[in-house]
Amino acid sequence: MEKSSISSSTTTGDVVGRSKPDRSSVRYAAYNFGTSGAAVAVATAVTHPLDVLKVRLQMQLAGQRGPLIGMGETFKRIIKFEGHRALYLGLAPSLFRSVLYGGLRIGLYEPSKSLCNLIFDSTNIFLKIASGAFSGAFATALTNPTEVLKVRLQMNSNSGKGTVIEIRKIVSEEGVAALWKGVGPAMARAGALTASQMATYDESKQALLRWTPLQEDQVA
Repeated sequence: MEKSSISSSTTTGDVVGRSKPDRSSVRYAAYNFGTSGAAVAVATAVTHPLDVLKVRLQMQLAGQRGPLIGMGETFKRIIKFEGHRALYLGLAPSLFRSVLYGGLRIGLYEPSKSLCNLIFDSTNIFLKIASGAFSGAFATALTNPTEVLKVRLQMNSNSGKGTVIEIRKIVSEEGVAALWKGVGPAMARAGALTASQMATYDESKQALLRWTPLQEDQVA
């Protein structure tokens, strides 16, 4: 009898100890920012050569007509004429953007949703979409200069002067506003992407918790 009582007490203590995290807290937002930013940075470092290829393919024969080459041939030409290091042009601003953008768009979602709940007393699917759209658009608006810088470095393998020199060149020759070129379409894309991802994830998670025996701490 005593053993059963101890076991029951321990179980109860464990359940109480595993309380739900406060998703509106600064600590929770910082945790999401750090983990998501680090994850995106790792993925960016691994896939960066593909990003260089994408930019080169998009910009080939810009403003002109003529035969286009494919990804394989572009890859061969970069290796042949520029060397392997050219596949990692613009890596520094790309990593910086990944940490900041990846962290903000995920880290701001829960606080945004909590704010919607505070104002509208609801977190329905439309407010989740709005929270995701705001998070993605805001993160993109803030990190657009790094995206511009990354593309410029990826297109110019002969610069060889580094990130800071390239920033100074852009600002001195084109003005500060040049760092936000293309920010409108980028914000629209990131807003739609983050809204669809986060709202779908959130609704799917709630469905699992509602219709299965799974608990909050068992669903990522």
